[in-house]
Amino acid sequence: MSGTLHSSETQHTLAPSRRGEPTWELALKYPRQGDWTESDYDLVQQDAFVELVDGCLEFLPMPDLSHQLLVRFLFLRLHQLVESQRSGEVLFAPLPVRLWRGRIREPDLLYVSHARLKRTSSGLAAIDLAVEVVSPGADARERDFVNKREDYAQAGVAEYWIVDPDDRSVRVLVLENGTYREHGPFRGDAIAESRLLPEFRINVAELFAAAESL
Repeated sequence: MSGTLHSSETQHTLAPSRRGEPTWELALKYPRQGDWTESDYDLVQQDAFVELVDGCLEFLPMPDLSHQLLVRFLFLRLHQLVESQRSGEVLFAPLPVRLWRGRIREPDLLYVSHARLKRTSSGLAAIDLAVEVVSPGADARERDFVNKREDYAQAGVAEYWIVDPDDRSVRVLVLENGTYREHGPFRGDAIAESRLLPEFRINVAELFAAAESL
């Protein structure tokens, strides 16, 4: 049934959903957690901001204004550099990145060199640099600091930036021998700098000031 709504699975003995309950009629159209395929993921991705991890969907929090201002600041700086060098593409979420079969992530911001640029049916198959702006909450922090760190390293993403609004820091993680070595954290007036793209340098104070510009 992969790749189509699981309408045959909606034949169940539950009474119609009541006010305040989950919308069972909708939920049962889709696979159970652990049974999701990439084709199923492609269908729901049209309507929600989600990632695919070990057959399960992870629903990402909707970015707030500060989050988007941080992403915009970084995008403009990185895009300007990459455009001048004509070295690749700088893109931003929502855009699925297929790290490997059954593992799809959505970096807030990414850079992919022309040499590694490879499209999939819905996004990209490889990236060189990923940036995540950490959303509030323990789940979001574990996802960005632990789970995505492991995933991006396993996928061979050369550099991973974690922008943490909670302590106004930027961590630059550089891939060495299959694991990340932390370059940073950078705070205050420190300059966060890329090892992959040496001219990509960000004043941390200016970055977080951008999140308060409106």
